[in-house]
Amino acid sequence: MMLLAKAALGLGGTFVLAGAYTMREGVIRIDVDEFRSGGSHVHMWVPAAAVPMVMQLVPEKHWRHASNHAREVMPILHAIVKELKKYPDAEFIQVDDGDQHVRIRTHEGRLQIDVDDPGEKVHLLCPLSTIEDVTIQIEDHASGA
Repeated sequence: MMLLAKAALGLGGTFVLAGAYTMREGVIRIDVDEFRSGGSHVHMWVPAAAVPMVMQLVPEKHWRHASNHAREVMPILHAIVKELKKYPDAEFIQVDDGDQHVRIRTHEGRLQIDVDDPGEKVHLLCPLSTIEDVTIQIEDHASGA
């Protein structure tokens, strides 16, 4: 009985530590709602730390293809992310046109994009550190590292 309790405690502790590690950078939140007959409603919450980890599983041939297509824009994207991190709470774009609204900003170190249209709503929230990690991995593969 005591052995079973120790095993359960060890397994529980492992799950807690794995969850804390995975959630340390926050979550990527994607919400898409279409307000029409048969419209889609997609709501995803993904641990931000999982994205760079999963990218390690991408086959090399796909990395080469993506790196070739992204080679020209990667330095610009990397610079943009670096600069965005200097403004953890800033409004960059806000457009209000009747019942259509677009807002792009950083909030608490995350990129937030909100698009509200009469027929649909799209909301994206992603930590800037995750975007930076992804750009670094793509640049590393582009340089052959």
